[in-house]
Amino acid sequence: MRNVNVNSIGEYIREQREQAKISMRQLAQSAGVSNPYLSQIERGLRKPSADILQQIAKGLRISAEALYVQAGILEDRPADSGVRSALLADPQLSERQKQVLVEIYESFRRENAADAKTGAHTEADDPAELTVGSPGAEAEVLEAVLAAEAEAEAEAEAKAKAGAKAGAQPAGDAQTVSKNRPDSASD
Repeated sequence: MRNVNVNSIGEYIREQREQAKISMRQLAQSAGVSNPYLSQIERGLRKPSADILQQIAKGLRISAEALYVQAGILEDRPADSGVRSALLADPQLSERQKQVLVEIYESFRRENAADAKTGAHTEADDPAELTVGSPGAEAEVLEAVLAAEAEAEAEAEAKAKAGAKAGAQPAGDAQTVSKNRPDSASD
């Protein structure tokens, strides 16, 4: 195992908390730790245990493994073909997005390994199909996942805007109300 740098885990937790736009109090409450203790961890004055890291990861909605690796509790797994490393290194992805993509990628690898053991038919049997193990497939899978996520976010924003418009009173109704009021100036 590598040597633990207490400051780096605290800095990492603070970066993740700020990126998630969560206050220290909110994180302390959702993680089930005291606010002063969390502050000491972030400032590098305390070294959190694996259990505390797991609670903090849950509060941040990130993988506990990411915190364990950062704290030096776990060694970072070797990257399979560089995809995992590329995902984890991408600064434009949130920690949650990185973990989801890594989980999807790893599930494809496990599925292909299981199919290879059982001799089951996979896309690899059809040369016209692109499989996870083929060159360029990782990028294609990644692009598809990111496109789906972007589409879902756009759809959520559209629904939120539509809901906001539905909650607002139409301009015509406001005029009708003022015409029918007994205290209006038109009487």
